[in-house]
Amino acid sequence: MTGDTESMTWKDGRLVVPDRPVVPFIAGDGIGPEVWRAAREVIDAAVEASYGRERAIGWIELAAGEAAAARGLGPLPDETLEAIRLHRVAIKGPTMTPVGRGHRSINVTLRRELDLYANVRPVRYFEGVVSPVKNPEVFDVVVFRENTEDVYAGIEFAAGSEEARRIESLLSEMGFTLPESSGIGIKPISRGATRRIVRAALEYAISHGRRRLTLVHKGNIMKYTEGAFLEWGYELVREEFAGRAVVVPDLPEGAEPPEDGIVVGDRIADAMFQDLLLRPQQLDVLVAPNLNGDYLSDACAAQVGGLGLAPGANLGEGRALFESTHGTAPDIAGRNIANPGSMILSGSMMLDHIGWSEASRRIVGALEAVLRSGRVTPDLAAGRRDVHVLGTDAFAAAVVGAFARRQ
Repeated sequence: MTGDTESMTWKDGRLVVPDRPVVPFIAGDGIGPEVWRAAREVIDAAVEASYGRERAIGWIELAAGEAAAARGLGPLPDETLEAIRLHRVAIKGPTMTPVGRGHRSINVTLRRELDLYANVRPVRYFEGVVSPVKNPEVFDVVVFRENTEDVYAGIEFAAGSEEARRIESLLSEMGFTLPESSGIGIKPISRGATRRIVRAALEYAISHGRRRLTLVHKGNIMKYTEGAFLEWGYELVREEFAGRAVVVPDLPEGAEPPEDGIVVGDRIADAMFQDLLLRPQQLDVLVAPNLNGDYLSDACAAQVGGLGLAPGANLGEGRALFESTHGTAPDIAGRNIANPGSMILSGSMMLDHIGWSEASRRIVGALEAVLRSGRVTPDLAAGRRDVHVLGTDAFAAAVVGAFARRQ
């Protein structure tokens, strides 16, 4: 293919994708560069196998994480944010976040600064992967997690700080007494942010043929935040999706849900963890505030074999950031044994997002074939003798090799 790369644009509420789009990437920390290298090989090969020389991705690397900090740029340089704003779609590997000290999470900062309000985690089982549950093949759930609010908004004040003392004083005036030397965090949940995450989840459910949507909350305890999340979610369904979706409380007593359209119900968060184990086949799309969604998406991944095969996307109005969902695993960095599956599947999600669905499907199909054949990375081989263990690069090569057999 000839011709220069071009940035994607946003026009009339739609992403406009040239045949050779610029896509920024952040390799990440720890195992990030290894899994990204493997994923890039698979993504490029899938595009070529699907479209020949008619389409290709023009990759540009962005600085972030430990490598950027070591160069004196800070963990998330302004130039990186501006590049993602300009090119609209990007992909990243895992980045390190210090616990209890140091800089804030790069992921959280990216989501906030770019207003990537919807974290989307599709979780399904792949044949050939060992799961801790009896029937993992029935598990096929998509988690929509509100990305910008809740306790993850980062409104926190250290115990003993001037800000914490002022808040303690205000609360005292309102009749609330905190234990001495309390760290304080604030949990905002707004009507606007709730409505747009529920809207995004419903639009996804409609376009992907999903039938059930469940709002997951702790509104029985936190009535004015997560309780409001539930009320505003139902409100949105009634106002904007009448005829296409129905909320369970509106069904007449004893009535069966309609055969067509989407049934929208709700579940207390702690009960949802039980449902995921006991009746996952009754679940479809879950929508939750930030913290609950974080817990739920990782719990879902555990039931199908772990985060190694769990992709992720952060979506906003005209912008998207795709990412692996696991950590940096510094203890195995540089050893060529990390599982690149999450990164590969995140790349598949990215291709589907930009409309290159043939290449996206090709990746998923090839990955399925490799895992089904018993070729796995060390994390998926623990305690097994019936598999052939592959390193990071060899696993990517096996996926690429499976493309040819699917022509």
